[in-house]
Amino acid sequence: MIYCCEEHVDIAIDTVVDEYETFPQLKKVLGEEKLSTACEYCKNPAIYLVANK
Repeated sequence: MIYCCEEHVDIAIDTVVDEYETFPQLKKVLGEEKLSTACEYCKNPAIYLVANK
């Protein structure tokens, strides 16, 4: 699972595809989780969760 901002969503998708060889699921981060979760690439607030399941 990778939390990412709008700018880094393409990198997160590529990373999951490379690691798991499957198309990832893309979910929006909502509510309180959005306030406390940062992008794993730049530390801006996360907008998406990219996961393999």
